[in-house]
Amino acid sequence: MMLSFLTTAYERNRSVIRAYISMTGGSAGRLVLSLVYFISVANTLPIDQFGLFATASAAGIILSRGLAFGFMSPLYRVATVKPHLIGTYSLGFLAGAAVSLPLLVPFGALIYWLTFSGDMSPTVFVTFMLSEVIFWRGFETVVIVLNGTGRFGAGAWLVIIGTGLRTLAALAFSLSATHDLAGWSLHYLAANIASLAVGLIAFYPRVRLRWRPELYLRRWKDSVTVAGAEVLFYVQSEFDKIVVLAIGGPAVSGLYAILMRLADLTALPVRSFNTLLVQRIMRAPQTIASWRTRLLIEAGVFGVSLAAIASMAIYLHIFPAGLGRNVAEASPYVALILLVPAFRNLVEYQSELLYATGRTARRMVNLVFAGGAKIGLLALLLSASSDVATWAPALNGLYGAVYALSFLLTYEALRRPVRRVI
Repeated sequence: MMLSFLTTAYERNRSVIRAYISMTGGSAGRLVLSLVYFISVANTLPIDQFGLFATASAAGIILSRGLAFGFMSPLYRVATVKPHLIGTYSLGFLAGAAVSLPLLVPFGALIYWLTFSGDMSPTVFVTFMLSEVIFWRGFETVVIVLNGTGRFGAGAWLVIIGTGLRTLAALAFSLSATHDLAGWSLHYLAANIASLAVGLIAFYPRVRLRWRPELYLRRWKDSVTVAGAEVLFYVQSEFDKIVVLAIGGPAVSGLYAILMRLADLTALPVRSFNTLLVQRIMRAPQTIASWRTRLLIEAGVFGVSLAAIASMAIYLHIFPAGLGRNVAEASPYVALILLVPAFRNLVEYQSELLYATGRTARRMVNLVFAGGAKIGLLALLLSASSDVATWAPALNGLYGAVYALSFLLTYEALRRPVRRVI
């Protein structure tokens, strides 16, 4: 009976299962390379400078979500349902990127002045911003288009190549004569430039660029709201590193960045699942109509995330220096944040649900509340104590509260019938 049920389920969802296996295969390769990359950088830079790099990278990721005013969203939708328009929307993306970049500069300058001016030179900061905002975000856009066209295997391979190039840069940096932020910023920039070049030359669909401003203007509202939601999402997921640096200083931010990086590694299989689910909901909104399905998916995300971080905590308990000298300083605290990855991944999943159903404006509202709650609670926590043994276990409750708020806001928004958005 069970075998028959599983066989039937597989036959009905064969294409989805194969796509997920392709994507998770890429995630597995990326996980291995990401670990090598993380170990190389985290143990080559002094822990306070690693905290500065992680925080600068987080700032760059936030800024990068404003690139092209979010026009990668219409580009992704077109790649999913009308691939013959990829060339037209690619040119729209390039035009949007050119217009948006000068507007991002003052925001970057403000972040630098408020957070990094006492610890990092302007040249190093600008190098990190170029890496994240232009080159890595451009690389991500290539992957987004590949996934939109259903070329999940190609997208997975490209992600592995990009992560591999970053890893090679990290290994080269570890063997270099100077182990400071200035040297790492140049290695990092070179890896991101190379990643984008490979993506465009070897993987991007061969298309003819066509200028159709009337189509771009028709999508401007969706594009801008998606950009706003993306910025807000990464504010709530990455701004915490900036808050920790501002309140706790570079040493505390280094420990926090290591713990959050280990938590980030648990999200790789979940993000592959999110990509497929978004496409399925775009084509069949009734996919997540029942509460049973919704709760089963949330339980699955929670279980996978918990199992991943628990495995890492057990490994580091047995081999405290198993990921390097600097990571060993944070290894005793991994077991204290077991629930953090699950809550973070669930908030990300719920944000993707709102995007998939076309509720981009509501997604922005939800992220404002979730991000504000997270930043406020984190500031209160670190102001009360900068001792990692105190604030690390308290992160479980903090992220649990953010998840509870996101859960209520997301499913309240989904009470209305899901509509299809193209």
